[in-house]
Formats: sequence, C-alpha cells, structure tokens
Amino acid sequence: MANGVLPTEAATGLFVDGTFRPSSGGETRAAVEPATGETLAQIPRGNRADAQRAIEAANDASGEWAARTAFERAAVCREIADEIRDAADALAELLTRDQGKPIGEAEVEIELTAREFEHAAEGVRHDRTDVLPSEDPDKRVRTIRQPHGVLGAITPWNFPANIPMEYVAPGLAVGNTVVWAPAPTTSAIAIGLMSVISRAEGLPDGALNLVTGDGPVVGNELVVNDGTDAVGFTGSPETGEAIASEAGTKPTLLELGGNGPVIVLADADIEAAVDCIAAGSFGNAGQICSASERVLVHDAVYETVRDGVIERAETVELGDPLDPETDMGPLNNDDVAAKMDRHVADAVERGATLHTGGERAREFPTDRYYEPTVLGEVTPEMIVDREESFGPIVPLYRVADHEEALDIANGIDLGLASSVFTSNITLANEMAERIETGVVNVNAASSHWEIHTPFGGFSGKHSGHGRVGGHAAIEELSQLKTISVDHGNVRSPRE
Repeated sequence: MANGVLPTEAATGLFVDGTFRPSSGGETRAAVEPATGETLAQIPRGNRADAQRAIEAANDASGEWAARTAFERAAVCREIADEIRDAADALAELLTRDQGKPIGEAEVEIELTAREFEHAAEGVRHDRTDVLPSEDPDKRVRTIRQPHGVLGAITPWNFPANIPMEYVAPGLAVGNTVVWAPAPTTSAIAIGLMSVISRAEGLPDGALNLVTGDGPVVGNELVVNDGTDAVGFTGSPETGEAIASEAGTKPTLLELGGNGPVIVLADADIEAAVDCIAAGSFGNAGQICSASERVLVHDAVYETVRDGVIERAETVELGDPLDPETDMGPLNNDDVAAKMDRHVADAVERGATLHTGGERAREFPTDRYYEPTVLGEVTPEMIVDREESFGPIVPLYRVADHEEALDIANGIDLGLASSVFTSNITLANEMAERIETGVVNVNAASSHWEIHTPFGGFSGKHSGHGRVGGHAAIEELSQLKTISVDHGNVRSPRE
C-alpha cells in the first residue's frame, strides 16, 4: 500500500517466528476506515492454531533472548525505536486511517511508541536489585530480576500503537518473548508497526509474534495456554475480570479503564480547569481511559465552568482526520457510538440538561462522528456516572463542597485517574490522598500522563491491578529471585 509500512499483502499479516503469513484457516476481515467507511486492508482472522504456533515460537526463542545481557537487549530496543522514527510519517498516516484520530494526535502517539522502547532500554540498563543482610554470618543474600518467560499481550483500539508497547517494550527489555494480540478494529496499524519493528536486525525470530483475530479466540488462547507465563491486558473491566479468572496463577497486569472524576473547587484557576476538561474530554474523541468523564464543580463557580466548557465544545472542528486543521475525528467503532447515544438519552430522561451536542454528526461519510457533548446538572443516579462513556462528553455535576465532591468521586467501582483543581495546596494534597484512583493530577487534566511514571487502578475498584509505565512495568513484567550462598567460614576483614 502507499503508506509503505503494511506488507505487500496485508492478509499475510500474522507475524510468527520471524515471518509474515496468512491465517492457517485462510479467513480475513476487512479493516474499515472509521472516517470514510472504505476498506483499508484485509486482515487475517487468526485462530487458536495460529496463536498456538506463535506461543511455540515464543517458547523456542525464550532461552536465547533471556540469555542476552540487559545491555544487549537494550541495544535492540534502541534499534527498534530508530526504525519506528524512520517510518513515523507512514505509521502516523496508517494509524489515523485505521483508528480515526486526527493526524496530529497520531504523530504524537507514534513518537511515544518509539520512546517506549528508549525508556525500556534505559530502565533495564540501570535496574538495581538488593544485597540483603543475613542472620547467618557465612551466608550472602542477593536478589536478581528474571523474565517471566512468554508474555501474552492483549491490547485495545484507542491507542493501538502506544498502549501495546507499554507491554511489549519493557517485556522484551527484561528478557521475555512476546505474543501480541491486537484489537480487531485496529489490526492494520498493528501489522504496520510489526513490519517496522521486524526490521530491527538484533531481534531474533520468535521473540515477538503478532496474531490478529477475535479476542475470545486468539486473546483467550494467550490467557489459557500453558505455554504463556504471564498476561498483560488493557481493556474493559468485564474482559479483564474474565482474564484474571481464566489465567489462574499466571502473573497478570491489567489496566481496565475508569470514569475519571475531575473536581473543580471554588478557588481554582477556572480558565486552566476548563482547558484541561476540554482536552480530557475531546482529545482522541474522548476515547481515553483517563478522560474527564465526571466533572464535579463547586456551586460557586458552576455556571462559569459550564459556560467555558460549552464554548470549548462548540469550537471543536470535526472533519477528515488526515486534515491537519481537524480537531476531532470519528469514534472508532459502532459500539462506542451506541454507548454515547444510550448515556446521553438516559441522562436527559433522568433530568440532565443537554447544553450542546448529544447526537451523531450527520454531514460526514459515516455516522461514527459524534458531536462534542456537554450535559449539565448530572447526578449519580445516571448511567453516565457508573459507566465509562468513552466518547466526547462532559457531564457536569454541581457540588456544595469538597466533601460532597469526594463522596461522588469515590462512589463508583472504577478508580483509574482523576484530577483536582484548587489553589489551596493543603487541600489539594488532602484531596489527592483521599481520592480512590491510582493516579491523581493536581491542576492538570485527568488524562495527563508521562510514560515513565506508574499508571494503574486503585485497589478495591474494577480498574485493574499492577502498573504500566517506567520502572513499574519492568518490575511487573519480570520476577524477583532471591539467591542465598553459603560461603563457609567467612572471616571479618578485621580478623
């Protein structure tokens, strides 16, 4: 294809043991551009036999890859980062066409994808473990970090280049081999990215494998197959909980989304808060697990915040995502658009005010474009409070004080990311410690994240467990081994 990163025939897009190949069953599915409805490519629909073959290849390569030094694996990760940057323009175009996000956002995502490998390389090169004191004077105790073995990575469609590499890059860097099952609706960019990664000469055959297909088939095979030793997954709480149950005793790293509370107190910088709310709600068409999906505003500034958010929503430019002037493209798939319809209708029926948006934008080639939406006077009884909309929506709640805001923020079973806007640093710290989310941003968007920082859900909620990001991912995707050596009669240096 003209983008230059898909294989000549995308239908050969399974990558197993160093070779692109078709599905063993010969089945394909069309990759459809969300913005146009046109077919981008035919993608192989892998089956369990394909996943099993990839797992075998990963096991065959495991010993060789794990035996390389951290410095050798880091060098390969840097080589992969260079290959991604060399193909950045083509990858960004393919990402936009496959997922639907504006080209500017796609370019940022591809750069972050390259940086994932650079961070992983630095992380393993500078990793440290402990030498521990022993009660026995003749023993010396130390710890080392080793790979799990074969990692199954099951990844989503909202950031289909960067999120997979949150598992793949550190997973490879610490010595795992990987089998990657991408989301079906964004498998074209997965194949394109795999074709670029495979150019890295230092990566042995079988170290990284790609199997496209249906999640309940290829994804499930990665979870239940005895040939995988650990599983990483980003996606819905329902699927994540099923994976946790079926994985048994395998280590699992699960990032399961949230319904991010954003709290705006009376003394906040309102303009900054409104800008961050809009960024967190309309960036990537709201398809962000840490989006501004519940905005809890102090009564004293509610109208000001409401008016500012409406103004931002009404200036968002929908259009062709390949046009640099476009602010927001289509939603990726029909299911998320239908969820937006359902959430808006339920909120209005239960008494919310629809200030702007609230329906599909009809002037485009597909009905996946959704108008930026602002709902006022939202209450916890509405579905939008309990479920992640995953679309371009700002639900505004009116609260009397910070205690009521905390009650609503913590009143659901999701707890991934949140933010608090206030000029009172004492109150900001108190709120940050009391909000039940794994990430809290003070005076910044709930969606703000830097890839070297830990990211994950709060215990007791359904937003997953473990942490992606930086050294946390290296720890999650490896295992700590304790080694005790008896040296016999060890003398003191002073003896």
